[in-house]
Amino acid sequence: MDTDIQTPKITEGHPIHTYFLEADLINGLLNELNAIDVREEFQKFYNVFNHLATVEKRFERKENQLFPYLEKKGWTGPSQGMWSFHDTIREIFRIIRTNLDDKDFTSVQHNTGMLTQNLQRLLDVEESKLFPNSMDLLTDEDWQTMRKGEDEIGWMLKETPKNYPAEQAYIHPSEDITRRTDVVFSETASHFDEGMMTVEQVNLLFRTLPIDITYVDENDKVIFYNRGEERVFPRSPGVIGREVRFCHPPKSVDTVLQIVEAFRSGKQNEASFWITYKERLIYIRYFAVRDAQKEYKGVVEMSQDITELKHIDGQKRLLEWK
Repeated sequence: MDTDIQTPKITEGHPIHTYFLEADLINGLLNELNAIDVREEFQKFYNVFNHLATVEKRFERKENQLFPYLEKKGWTGPSQGMWSFHDTIREIFRIIRTNLDDKDFTSVQHNTGMLTQNLQRLLDVEESKLFPNSMDLLTDEDWQTMRKGEDEIGWMLKETPKNYPAEQAYIHPSEDITRRTDVVFSETASHFDEGMMTVEQVNLLFRTLPIDITYVDENDKVIFYNRGEERVFPRSPGVIGREVRFCHPPKSVDTVLQIVEAFRSGKQNEASFWITYKERLIYIRYFAVRDAQKEYKGVVEMSQDITELKHIDGQKRLLEWK
């Protein structure tokens, strides 16, 4: 495969440059994998297979970084056709992993051939159509913004690719306050770690979550609870500002205070338990809240009715949502 990655148009650190580096790695891993006799060198085969399976990171970057930008330019084909191709390859990986667990080496050999054919076909389509068209459609500003988001997903490569352009430093989304010009936000929206929402949208989010959430601040005062349509435990506005020790029955308040103190001291960060309440199985979890400096900022309590969840078995795929 002639990648021609050193052309001035595709400089080091550019997302397409990185995709070509990964393509070389994939081809090398495929050649190595197919040269190994899995019966004689099982562990070696398993190690190379696991490395090759990190192609999932490449798929995720395309699906969550590249494809959305192409959709904005009106090219939706990759999001539909190529994503489906990714899923086919994911399924082959899953089958081979099952074959390896079962020591079904005949099937391993056959399905490795299928995997090789599908991955090489995918690389050919990327090089001949996806990447050239992407270079034509997207601006350099698009590529720069895309590169910033890649750090959240990762790469198959052992070393992190350079920034693009090279002088740009990586900014974690929690510290990125750049207002996006390609998304229309309300003027009243506030910036959060991974996006922007209005107070109304945040409130709707909390009302929709099928979980009871209560936030007790570092002063042991209840400062928030969400009001969903179906609550696990009763709450009312009068609880806001109340000390947490008055929000639990006497038989359990001592335990609650012990948990809070364990969180405050840094000895623990999470506590979980489950109870039967009104003939329903309730899962209750406490999480210590800490800021960027690891300073204690309170406790979040989450309660969820898991009666139905406890009986989930097998699979229900996205296409079976109705």
